[in-house]
Amino acid sequence: MTDYFDSYVVLVVLLLVGGGIVGGGLAANRLLRPHRPTAEKLTTYECGVDPVGDNWAQSYVRYYVFAYLYVVFAVDAVFLFPWATVFSAPGYGMTTLGEMFVFLGFLAAGLAYAGKKGVLSWV
Repeated sequence: MTDYFDSYVVLVVLLLVGGGIVGGGLAANRLLRPHRPTAEKLTTYECGVDPVGDNWAQSYVRYYVFAYLYVVFAVDAVFLFPWATVFSAPGYGMTTLGEMFVFLGFLAAGLAYAGKKGVLSWV
């Protein structure tokens, strides 16, 4: 039973050493960096553009929906590449073909739903 707990001792020691290295690096950075705050350095920085107006800005939800649709189709691409490599393996042809049609059916249903709701129109 002591061998079982000895493996956890090694894990705890490695975690402490790793935490010490990270903490030491952060502490050294804090001690060695120059600290000269000015009014320009303390202003909000957004993509190189000076802040203008109030601190409240609204954005359209439509942009988030486009980002969500991009993520959905990126996941589709991630699934398609391994599928293409397994499809040629012997014994997996019809099974993977059926799985892919089910997956593409779900994606087509989601795309049809998004089109019906008017998400895909730019105006």
